[in-house]
Amino acid sequence: MDAQSWAPKARGEARRAADGKTMEVAARSGFAARGLIYVLVGVIALRIAFGGDSGRQQADRGGALEELAGRTLGTAMLWIVGAALAGMGVWRLSEAVFGGADAQAGKPSKRVAAAGRCVFYAFLSFSVLSYAVGARGSGSGSSDRGTQDVTGTILRWPGGQWLVGLGGVAVVTAGLWMSTRALRKKFRKELLTSAMSPGARRFTDFFGVVGGTARGVVFAVAGVFAVVAAVRHRPGEAKGMDDTLRSFRDLPAGPWLLAAIALGLAAFGVFSWCNARWRRL
Repeated sequence: MDAQSWAPKARGEARRAADGKTMEVAARSGFAARGLIYVLVGVIALRIAFGGDSGRQQADRGGALEELAGRTLGTAMLWIVGAALAGMGVWRLSEAVFGGADAQAGKPSKRVAAAGRCVFYAFLSFSVLSYAVGARGSGSGSSDRGTQDVTGTILRWPGGQWLVGLGGVAVVTAGLWMSTRALRKKFRKELLTSAMSPGARRFTDFFGVVGGTARGVVFAVAGVFAVVAAVRHRPGEAKGMDDTLRSFRDLPAGPWLLAAIALGLAAFGVFSWCNARWRRL
């Protein structure tokens, strides 16, 4: 190969390597931001478990943003989190277009799932950045009110009860899948386990199992409330994350049960930080 043909190829490889590095930084930053939000939600839920919510702070994304904004350099942190979540969205978009590191990532179902996550993280990033510039309603709206508004709108459609009911069943199924996947440690295949020390693997396994199981339980319970709302034709029966978590407190031994779920959500945040370090990209 002569010098003239070698140079463009070398430049192309260098550009692809740089693009790959940029995408890696974007994805890992996104996992770190996701982890921070889950840890904050867990902290708020832990306060609620033992009556420390006199200000009715929401145990959801909005509450997490309020918590973050109230800290030193809170606005700067909101900008960082919003930008990191945007990076996560871009990475998910690249998975949808080009496939990911997983051998199955090129399958149409995987690409569609990645595209859906891209849209979700784009919306999440937009809401956080809007909150950072002062549009407090954008990021801190109650998840309960939003869920009930959407449920009420769909229930007014022809066949709305069936749509809400099927949506609830889908959320229950997703929650059970999350918990089962966590308990079976299926997340290991997405991690660079060969680069982890035995202690790091045990640490990640613990937080992956506990965090993933708790997250799945919350999803499944929220789905049950959606099904109940459909059957009774009452939008108020549907619950967002905050009211779903508070429902645990109303059960026998409720405060301790909610505390366990809260710690589980915080554990999922820590697991997200493990992904920021060891995720296979």
